[in-house]
Amino acid sequence: MRIQTQPLLMTLAETFDRFQSGEVVLASDPAFAVVNAIVPETLRLIGKLNASGDIAEAREILSQIFGQELDKTTTVFPPFTTNFGRFTTIGKNVFINHGCSFLDLGGITIEDDVLIGPQVKLVTENHPLDPTARKGLITKPIIIRRNAWIGAGATILPGVTVGENAVVAAGAVVSKDVPANTVVGGVPAKFIRNI
Repeated sequence: MRIQTQPLLMTLAETFDRFQSGEVVLASDPAFAVVNAIVPETLRLIGKLNASGDIAEAREILSQIFGQELDKTTTVFPPFTTNFGRFTTIGKNVFINHGCSFLDLGGITIEDDVLIGPQVKLVTENHPLDPTARKGLITKPIIIRRNAWIGAGATILPGVTVGENAVVAAGAVVSKDVPANTVVGGVPAKFIRNI
């Protein structure tokens, strides 16, 4: 009998594909070895970022965390936290206010001209209800389309797409897609009106 084993270390792209599979990724999965190898550097850089008082320096540090150069037109006010960082993509002319937190193992895409208020949480990760698998993760991507505005203290949950020009009211908890050109608010977030 031949037993198939997974490679000891996956590439970053393979790791992203694994988390994008829609399956439970158990804590013993090789994808976590890749994540766990990167997290200490992310945490070190987050500390450096949050001690910085310079926007240009913050942009440079975030470029290292995200593994992509942030455009000069994008501004992020520290403090800012992320658990990983490599699965976040941010467009041009984006403004992210202070105190935001991104859990990005499921992938976060923020398109051009997006405004994100203070204390916003983008959470792409969830845990299985089954207690025997609970330390594993189920991830789904978050996409914030062009020119959307996420209000202060809002929480965007796994698998949500916020449409172009949409507005998420302050304090909302968004568990379903937000259509383009609409305003949503509340817990859970519901349609308020068209723009």
